[in-house]
Amino acid sequence: MTAIRTLVSVPELEALRTRGDVLVVDARFDLSDPGKGERDHAAGHIPGAPYAHLDRDLSDAGKQGFGRHPLPTDATFSAALARWGWRPGLDVVVYDDANGALAAARLWWLLRLAGHDRVAVLDGGFAAWRAAGMPLETGAMERDATTVQVVLDRGDVVWYDELERRLADRDVLLLDARGEPRYRGDVEPIDPVAGHVPGAVNRPFSDNLAADGRFKAADDLRREFGRLLAGLDAREVVHMCGSGVTACHNLLAMEHAGLGGSRVFAPSWSGWISDPGRPVATGP
Repeated sequence: MTAIRTLVSVPELEALRTRGDVLVVDARFDLSDPGKGERDHAAGHIPGAPYAHLDRDLSDAGKQGFGRHPLPTDATFSAALARWGWRPGLDVVVYDDANGALAAARLWWLLRLAGHDRVAVLDGGFAAWRAAGMPLETGAMERDATTVQVVLDRGDVVWYDELERRLADRDVLLLDARGEPRYRGDVEPIDPVAGHVPGAVNRPFSDNLAADGRFKAADDLRREFGRLLAGLDAREVVHMCGSGVTACHNLLAMEHAGLGGSRVFAPSWSGWISDPGRPVATGP
């Protein structure tokens, strides 16, 4: 099997597990109930899969002004990887129960920032695994820890200064992965201000998915993103969402479609509005 990069199917994951040289990670999370993913993991998970908690392992809640899910420190992310038994060169497959959006694509992106690109998201997630009648394991998952020290490439992340400059220069396509009502500012169930960054274009992450919860075919995604790009290079695309989590879903979809090089504005909407001097737009 060739090196994994974006998505794997249930049969492909089972083949990797049979080979025995893969780390499967459970990244299920519920924004309204932060403990639910961990409880669900204990109730049943893919055999051998440790649990990755969005708030504790994939974020640093101690940072102010960088949104609801700031990037984790290098030490925090390294400790999580060590606890999961990760080592360089090991294939990693991440899954959740939100079609990759919470928080499998986030972990996929962080591993890439750490210089590890042998990582993919399970297409269809936990639901696809269960629907295929595959085995489950219950209880806490303990793996043999490794010694890990990684550094996240923060230079490959878009921050405020770059985004504001590029928006002013009109040389960026900023794609907002939130649903249309939140983008328009009709509703805002999470953040204190409704609306979107002026100039951002709405591309709900759900548009990446077929009716069965799996990602659309790569050719279909390439056509859809191509219409948004309108001749721009994929490297001119920056992704955002509410807090830098579902934005990774659009990044993953573009990479799966062969449109490589786009990046994530990590603070996203919740970070943007942390400064009341930044402009806010509403409407379509």
